[in-house]
Order: sequence, then structure tokens, then C-alpha cells
Amino acid sequence: MTIVVAPFRLTAATGLHKGDRAYQQDQVEIVSHERTPGSVLALVADGMGGKSGGRKAADQVLLTSRQIFERFVPLEDDPADMLRQVVQESHLMIKLTAITSEEEPHSTLAAFCISPNLECDVVHAGDSRVYHFRGAEMMRRTVDHSFVQRLIDEGKISEEAANTHPQSNLLTGCLGTHADPPIALWHIDKLEFGDSLLACSDGLWHYFTPKEIGAILHALPPREASEMLISKARQRARGGGDNLSLALARVDPLR
Repeated sequence: MTIVVAPFRLTAATGLHKGDRAYQQDQVEIVSHERTPGSVLALVADGMGGKSGGRKAADQVLLTSRQIFERFVPLEDDPADMLRQVVQESHLMIKLTAITSEEEPHSTLAAFCISPNLECDVVHAGDSRVYHFRGAEMMRRTVDHSFVQRLIDEGKISEEAANTHPQSNLLTGCLGTHADPPIALWHIDKLEFGDSLLACSDGLWHYFTPKEIGAILHALPPREASEMLISKARQRARGGGDNLSLALARVDPLR
């Protein structure tokens, strides 16, 4: 996907792979606003809960997000409020889905909204992440709502140890649980040429350092970068990989 809005070009790509799982429970989408060029919503949902429950939850996140983004008026409405609504309404719809099914559907969410003036808003719940890179340098990333992240915050384990911790898959917050989901928002005042935003599930980021991701995003166009990330994650999983998904967007000048 390429969107041209003078004086910049927004190039975007998605990636999705089942990994070594029997079922695909991740979902990913990049939506361009129907009425406002340059307004884009990108999101990743990592579903959990039985062979079909997780997929139902992730599907519900995508459906709800599309509907909310369709009603959104860029440059008038507050993008942060829109993203907060995405989390709250997706959570509610997943819980309603659970009433009519035997599974316990849950989902993470990692999303970013780029505005035509190159402001950007980010939201996440769970351990799917959003990264902001400037060239090859990571400017910021979301902080996981997970048990191992809590241990890192408390100084009990290192970032490296967290990746191999036996309870690395335990979340402290996500969509569809009995508790209200965490709503972690942040705002980027102005994206610059060469900036990239990457939303991805833990099935992808688990296999990379931020430095590695930044080097790939800086060296390759979004489509090739997404293919390279998925290919390397699959190699490094060595037959034990989770579902993996990503949504990637980069801002470039018009040439």
C-alpha cells in the first residue's frame, strides 16, 4: 500500500504467518481512511483461547476497529480517543462473543494511527508491540502488559532472561478478560522522513533485538522488510514458532 499526500509518501505492508501452530489466531490490517488521504490505522491482534476462540477474538478486534475508524473524522476528532474506544469496544464485543461460545476468547491489541499532518498516536494492550524507528534507531516501543515485564520492572530479571522465562506467555492485561483492559497510549508530535512504525505480535518480536529490526527496516522497503522479518523469525523458531503478524508503515519524501 502506498499513499501519496504532498509532501510525503506513506508506504505500508502487512505480514502474517501461521508459524508452527495448527491454527492461525493472529490478525493484522492496515486501513486507509475512505474520506481523508493520509489518515491510516494499522493494527495487530493476537488471539488466544482454544482452536477457534482466539481467532474469533482477533476477528472481533478487526471488525470493531474498522467500524470505529469509519466514523472517525481525521483532523477534527481526537485520534487518542478513537484508539481508546477501539480498545474498550473490542473488549466488550469479545466478552459478548464469549457468552455464546464455549471458548474463552481473548486478544492482545497493538495499533497506531497516522494523521495527514504526520502526527501519530499509539495504543496497546497485552504483549503485542508497537515500535517507532527513526532510520535504524529505535525511538520508543510499547511496554508489555506481561508477567515477565513486571519482573523486569522490579529488577528481578533482565530483558534477555525474559525471552526464555518459562512464564513468558503470561499476560497481566489484554482484551476479553473479566478485568478491564489496560489502555496504554502515547503520542508522536511529528513523524519525519525515514520514520517507520511497526506493530507486531510476540511471535515476531521474540526473535529480534530492536537493533536488528531497525537495521532491516532502514535497509529495505516495507514489503521486503516484512518478508525478511518473517523469514528470519521462522528460521530462528526452529520448528517451534508461534503465529506471527506485523503491520509496517514508513514515511518518505516525494521524489
